[in-house]
Amino acid sequence: MLRGLTTVTYFADDVPAAVRWYAEVAGADPYFVRPEEGPPAYVEFRLGDLQHELGILDRRYAPAATGPAGGGVVTYWAVDDARAAFDRLLALGATVHQEPIERGPGYVTASVVDPFGNVLGVMANQHYLDMVEGRASA
Repeated sequence: MLRGLTTVTYFADDVPAAVRWYAEVAGADPYFVRPEEGPPAYVEFRLGDLQHELGILDRRYAPAATGPAGGGVVTYWAVDDARAAFDRLLALGATVHQEPIERGPGYVTASVVDPFGNVLGVMANQHYLDMVEGRASA
């Protein structure tokens, strides 16, 4: 049974640059850095209300792409305002993957390509906010 998001891993050729960029995006420093000689190969952040994990891994450890266009998934991170988050990511150097789209009442998604080639999704999701509010009042 799936119990929820644990770690999302993004790949980068320049891990220190990716760490700086994501620290700026998240407003948080990594909590774990794999000890290495030289630049780290893996760094991890804990983010958001439920402390989900975002890992940055040296691209040399990335699995081979599959399918005619590579393959992969888009992971959406919860935000309060998808348009504002999307605009901020673009201002920090990301490029447009998909403009904000209202998917239904209370659900807006958008995605960008980070400066390291990963797709980063953001979602304003009323269900998520209701769940977090319910946990806080319990």
